[in-house]
Amino acid sequence: MNLDKLMNKHLTRYFDPSKTIPEETLQQLLRFLRSTPSSVNVQPNHFYVLATPEGKERLANNLGERFQDNAEKILNASHTIILTTRADVPDSHIEAVFTKERADGRFPDPSKQELWESMTRDFLNLRNYSYKDVNHWMEKQTYMAVGLTMMAAAELGLEATPLEGFDPTSVDKAFKIRETGHSTTVLLALGYPDPERVYTSPISRFDTDQLFTFI
Repeated sequence: MNLDKLMNKHLTRYFDPSKTIPEETLQQLLRFLRSTPSSVNVQPNHFYVLATPEGKERLANNLGERFQDNAEKILNASHTIILTTRADVPDSHIEAVFTKERADGRFPDPSKQELWESMTRDFLNLRNYSYKDVNHWMEKQTYMAVGLTMMAAAELGLEATPLEGFDPTSVDKAFKIRETGHSTTVLLALGYPDPERVYTSPISRFDTDQLFTFI
């Protein structure tokens, strides 16, 4: 990965609608997204991969009136992913996580799996009843997945632009997302830049001494 190249480029605002991500490349990126970590392996997400004009149009038409500037990005991108997050963690979900871990042999020693499950339940109780921030905590896991996937996309030669400019209620309704126990957290547009509309101005960030404290 060329970090110097990444550090000196703007996020893509204009995608080339004539270019489509090859299926093999897309599947590689989705395998990576599936592998991204989450705290206590809670896996709070479901991902909607919009690959067809109809899917992208449905999203673009339901961003909300004040967010129509993002419609062009979605329509011209090769693919857009809707990243959703669970509203809560019902027993059925955490039991499904434990069942999959057991099937995959995550902890070959059954006593360690049992201890892990007990610790996980204690941690979730802390989030639910002490901190009372379980949804916000899970959304942090979603943003971690977005950041890691953006880096993976760069490694695959793709552009990845996160979008927060949308009305989540409208998007959830258009794709019937809340019926699944989730809500839209962030969008990720994927594709290739329009070569005629690439930003070439310098990146502007605070100087090092304003950002880092060494102790």
